[in-house]
Amino acid sequence: MNMDKYIALVKKQEELLRFPHFNRQDAWDLGNIFVSEILNKNLELAVSIRLLSGMVLFQYAPEGTNLNNEHWMTRKFNLVRDKEQSSLLTLLIWKGKKESVLQQGLDPGKYVACGGGFPIRIENSGVAGAVLVSGLPHLTDHDVLVECISRYLRVTNAPRIPANAKIPME
Repeated sequence: MNMDKYIALVKKQEELLRFPHFNRQDAWDLGNIFVSEILNKNLELAVSIRLLSGMVLFQYAPEGTNLNNEHWMTRKFNLVRDKEQSSLLTLLIWKGKKESVLQQGLDPGKYVACGGGFPIRIENSGVAGAVLVSGLPHLTDHDVLVECISRYLRVTNAPRIPANAKIPME
Protein backbone atom coordinates (compact mmCIF):
# COMPACT_ATOMS: atom_id res chain seq x y z
CA MET A 1 0.00 0.00 0.00
CA ASN A 2 1.42 3.40 -0.87
CA MET A 3 1.39 6.50 1.33
CA ASP A 4 -1.66 8.01 -0.42
CA LYS A 5 -3.69 4.87 0.32
CA TYR A 6 -2.68 4.95 4.00
CA ILE A 7 -3.60 8.64 4.17
CA ALA A 8 -7.02 7.92 2.62
CA LEU A 9 -7.57 5.03 5.04
CA VAL A 10 -6.78 7.12 8.15
CA LYS A 11 -8.90 10.02 6.85
CA LYS A 12 -11.79 7.55 6.44
CA GLN A 13 -11.29 6.38 10.03
CA GLU A 14 -11.43 9.97 11.25
CA GLU A 15 -14.54 10.67 9.17
CA LEU A 16 -16.37 7.64 10.58
CA LEU A 17 -15.24 8.01 14.19
CA ARG A 18 -16.96 11.26 15.10
CA PHE A 19 -18.78 11.76 18.35
CA PRO A 20 -22.37 13.04 18.55
CA HIS A 21 -21.37 14.81 21.81
CA PHE A 22 -18.59 14.54 24.35
CA ASN A 23 -18.73 15.18 28.07
CA ARG A 24 -17.11 13.83 31.21
CA GLN A 25 -19.43 10.83 31.37
CA ASP A 26 -18.48 10.01 27.77
CA ALA A 27 -14.80 10.21 28.74
CA TRP A 28 -15.41 7.82 31.63
CA ASP A 29 -17.36 5.36 29.48
CA LEU A 30 -14.83 5.48 26.64
CA GLY A 31 -11.92 5.18 29.07
CA ASN A 32 -13.46 2.07 30.60
CA ILE A 33 -13.66 0.44 27.15
CA PHE A 34 -9.91 1.02 26.86
CA VAL A 35 -9.26 -0.38 30.34
CA SER A 36 -11.31 -3.50 29.51
CA GLU A 37 -9.29 -3.97 26.30
CA ILE A 38 -6.01 -3.47 28.17
CA LEU A 39 -6.94 -5.93 30.93
CA ASN A 40 -8.54 -8.54 28.62
CA LYS A 41 -5.48 -8.61 26.35
CA ASN A 42 -2.95 -8.02 29.15
CA LEU A 43 -1.52 -4.99 27.32
CA GLU A 44 1.16 -2.73 28.75
CA LEU A 45 -0.64 0.30 27.35
CA ALA A 46 -1.33 3.62 29.04
CA VAL A 47 -4.40 5.61 27.97
CA SER A 48 -5.35 9.25 28.45
CA ILE A 49 -8.41 11.25 27.40
CA ARG A 50 -7.88 15.00 27.39
CA LEU A 51 -9.78 18.13 26.44
CA LEU A 52 -8.11 20.54 24.00
CA SER A 53 -7.24 22.70 27.01
CA GLY A 54 -5.04 19.83 28.18
CA MET A 55 -7.28 18.92 31.10
CA VAL A 56 -7.12 15.17 31.70
CA LEU A 57 -10.60 13.64 32.00
CA PHE A 58 -9.48 10.02 32.19
CA GLN A 59 -6.15 8.27 32.53
CA TYR A 60 -5.04 4.71 33.23
CA ALA A 61 -1.53 3.29 33.45
CA PRO A 62 -1.38 -0.47 34.07
CA GLU A 63 1.58 -2.42 35.39
CA GLY A 64 4.41 -2.30 32.87
CA THR A 65 3.86 1.34 31.94
CA ASN A 66 5.79 4.24 33.42
CA LEU A 67 6.40 7.98 33.29
CA ASN A 68 7.93 7.64 29.82
CA ASN A 69 4.50 6.60 28.50
CA GLU A 70 3.06 9.77 30.03
CA HIS A 71 5.67 11.85 28.18
CA TRP A 72 4.87 10.10 24.88
CA MET A 73 1.13 10.71 25.34
CA THR A 74 1.77 14.39 26.03
CA ARG A 75 3.88 14.74 22.87
CA LYS A 76 1.16 12.96 20.84
CA PHE A 77 -1.50 15.16 22.44
CA ASN A 78 0.36 18.33 21.46
CA LEU A 79 0.39 17.21 17.83
CA VAL A 80 -3.30 16.20 17.77
CA ARG A 81 -4.27 19.45 19.51
CA ASP A 82 -2.31 21.63 17.09
CA LYS A 83 -3.13 19.75 13.86
CA GLU A 84 -6.67 18.64 14.82
CA GLN A 85 -6.10 15.23 13.28
CA SER A 86 -4.63 11.93 14.41
CA SER A 87 -0.93 11.81 15.09
CA LEU A 88 -0.64 8.99 12.53
CA LEU A 89 -2.34 11.04 9.81
CA THR A 90 0.08 13.90 10.48
CA LEU A 91 3.02 11.48 10.23
CA LEU A 92 1.73 10.08 6.92
CA ILE A 93 1.20 13.53 5.41
CA TRP A 94 4.64 14.70 6.52
CA LYS A 95 6.29 11.51 5.23
CA GLY A 96 4.66 12.11 1.85
CA LYS A 97 6.23 15.58 1.80
CA LYS A 98 9.50 14.32 3.34
CA GLU A 99 8.98 16.63 6.32
CA SER A 100 9.42 16.14 10.05
CA VAL A 101 8.62 17.68 13.42
CA LEU A 102 11.81 19.76 13.22
CA GLN A 103 11.09 20.91 9.66
CA GLN A 104 7.69 22.08 10.89
CA GLY A 105 9.45 24.26 13.45
CA LEU A 106 8.26 22.13 16.37
CA ASP A 107 10.27 21.00 19.38
CA PRO A 108 10.76 17.18 19.28
CA GLY A 109 10.77 17.23 23.08
CA LYS A 110 7.16 18.47 22.97
CA TYR A 111 5.83 16.85 19.76
CA VAL A 112 6.07 13.43 18.15
CA ALA A 113 4.64 12.22 14.85
CA CYS A 114 3.63 8.57 15.23
CA GLY A 115 0.51 6.53 15.88
CA GLY A 116 -1.20 6.78 19.24
CA GLY A 117 -3.17 10.04 19.26
CA PHE A 118 -6.72 10.38 17.90
CA PRO A 119 -8.96 13.47 17.87
CA ILE A 120 -12.30 13.59 19.64
CA ARG A 121 -14.18 15.30 16.84
CA ILE A 122 -17.80 16.24 17.53
CA GLU A 123 -20.15 16.02 14.54
CA ASN A 124 -20.96 19.44 13.06
CA SER A 125 -18.68 21.14 15.56
CA GLY A 126 -14.97 20.41 15.75
CA VAL A 127 -12.24 18.83 17.80
CA ALA A 128 -12.96 18.85 21.53
CA GLY A 129 -10.02 16.77 22.72
CA ALA A 130 -7.93 13.69 22.10
CA VAL A 131 -7.58 10.06 23.09
CA LEU A 132 -3.98 8.95 23.51
CA VAL A 133 -2.24 5.65 24.11
CA SER A 134 1.38 4.66 24.59
CA GLY A 135 3.16 1.39 25.14
CA LEU A 136 2.91 -0.69 21.95
CA PRO A 137 4.47 -0.25 18.51
CA HIS A 138 3.03 2.97 17.10
CA LEU A 139 0.81 1.36 14.44
CA THR A 140 -0.60 -0.99 17.07
CA ASP A 141 -1.21 2.02 19.34
CA HIS A 142 -3.25 3.59 16.51
CA ASP A 143 -5.14 0.37 15.84
CA VAL A 144 -6.14 0.01 19.51
CA LEU A 145 -7.49 3.58 19.35
CA VAL A 146 -9.57 2.77 16.27
CA GLU A 147 -10.80 -0.50 17.77
CA CYS A 148 -11.91 0.97 21.11
CA ILE A 149 -13.38 4.20 19.71
CA SER A 150 -15.27 2.14 17.12
CA ARG A 151 -16.67 -0.07 19.89
CA TYR A 152 -17.72 2.98 21.91
CA LEU A 153 -19.40 4.67 18.92
CA ARG A 154 -20.82 1.36 17.64
CA VAL A 155 -19.11 1.83 14.28
CA THR A 156 -18.53 -1.51 12.56
CA ASN A 157 -17.11 -0.40 9.22
CA ALA A 158 -14.01 1.62 10.13
CA PRO A 159 -11.14 0.41 7.95
CA ARG A 160 -8.04 -0.88 9.71
CA ILE A 161 -4.38 -0.56 8.85
CA PRO A 162 -3.10 -3.98 7.77
CA ALA A 163 -1.17 -5.82 10.50
CA ASN A 164 1.81 -6.18 8.16
CA ALA A 165 2.01 -2.44 7.39
CA LYS A 166 5.44 -0.88 7.63
CA ILE A 167 5.29 2.82 8.38
CA PRO A 168 8.37 3.94 10.29
CA MET A 169 8.11 6.72 12.83
CA GLU A 170 10.11 9.91 12.38
